[in-house]
Amino acid sequence: MKEPMEGKMPGTSSPETISTRLQRIAELAQEAPDRVLTTLHHHIDLEWLGEAYRRTRKDGAVGVDGQTAESYAADLEGNLRSLLDRFKSGSYRAQPVRRVYLPKGDGRKTRPIGVPAFEDKVLQRAVAMVMEPIYEQEFHDCSYGFRPGRSAHQALQELWMRLTQWRGGWVLELDIQAFFDTIEYGHLRSFLDRRVRDGVLRRTIDKWLAAGVLEQGAVSRPESGTPQGGVISPLLANIYLHEVLDRWFHEQIQPLLERSAFLLRFADDAVLCFQSEVDARRVLAVLPKRFARFGLTLHPEKTRLIRFQRPSSRPGGDPLPSKDGPGTFDLLGFTHYWARSRQRWWVIRRRTAKDRLRRALQRIAGWCRDHRHRPVRWQHGELVRKVSGHMAYYGITGNVAQLGRFVYRVGRLWHMWLCRRGRSSRMNWDRFNLLLQRYPLPRVRIVHQYSRQAANP
Repeated sequence: MKEPMEGKMPGTSSPETISTRLQRIAELAQEAPDRVLTTLHHHIDLEWLGEAYRRTRKDGAVGVDGQTAESYAADLEGNLRSLLDRFKSGSYRAQPVRRVYLPKGDGRKTRPIGVPAFEDKVLQRAVAMVMEPIYEQEFHDCSYGFRPGRSAHQALQELWMRLTQWRGGWVLELDIQAFFDTIEYGHLRSFLDRRVRDGVLRRTIDKWLAAGVLEQGAVSRPESGTPQGGVISPLLANIYLHEVLDRWFHEQIQPLLERSAFLLRFADDAVLCFQSEVDARRVLAVLPKRFARFGLTLHPEKTRLIRFQRPSSRPGGDPLPSKDGPGTFDLLGFTHYWARSRQRWWVIRRRTAKDRLRRALQRIAGWCRDHRHRPVRWQHGELVRKVSGHMAYYGITGNVAQLGRFVYRVGRLWHMWLCRRGRSSRMNWDRFNLLLQRYPLPRVRIVHQYSRQAANP
């Protein structure tokens, strides 16, 4: 007889059993792509909620009720049973999300985030687990954000490979203004109607949309939008843009184009790439109308068309001077640009975008200021984790210079705030360099090795 899994509630199933049930939902959706599914909520039982709890982050910010994951786990089975009963009977009530603001871009602007209560997070995860296998059969391969088995680095690799094969092209950079705040409920419900009409699931989703936002002690109830920060929000956002952009581009736009084009999207960050300038400008002309039809607005300045073709060269190998040379564009935290390889071939390179680098350093500076009086050994351990986390994402081929700049600046910031611990804490550079020998910051390393294939010699 198998021993029960550590920390497992009595009667709960293993992740393998849940995986089998998820696979059955996916197979059902795949076998009947035009079928509207009306009975799905029965999949959510105590075992399902237990797995949803396991998948929910335990270290996130608390919601309006102040309940932590630790306090919820004190009577986990009782709390999940109560949640299941309320969900099935219709007596479940969603709590307002707590509004917080995070730095955006270069740190000068902020992005509103909605933090749900922990119990709401668990139920949102459970509902997302039911719906995700269905919509995974619907979504196009161009979509990478918040999908199982897909990542930002896969999107970056795909973009790099296709533009390299084309020797560049015309890149239409999309910027949707306040996307998560402007999703129209009527359109979202109509999109959901095409595939999921389970009454229990749909009423629960409506409760989350109508729960409201708590800010400065007052609850407001927006007439549009889904809180960025909610567990269910990424799936709803993907469903919305799948209908507004992905299907429209693949089914209606691509067949009308003269030359090849492709779309690449990560949540609400997207680029459209074209081999033909004429095609690109035709699509750019109709995009604002298409988005406006569904309550969305493209930023008039940040939505732009970039000539991103491989530079021309003289026989000697230097690029020909041109005021219309290849531009650059930002996507997923990286600036994409053309440069020479060591073999003098033209290659597409990526470096950390300036606003992302500035924001990362601002966070380090604030952290060093707030914790300057803690023991140096403890500060070093935390800084190592922060720098390693930065490299885990930005450590890609060709980005060594920006990574080195980041580590160097982190060292200077650490030195600056160590010198401000008190009057007797002044530390010259010789002394600080000795400290770095004992407590070194991580060396620059490339985590994501991309092929060094070039456009041509």
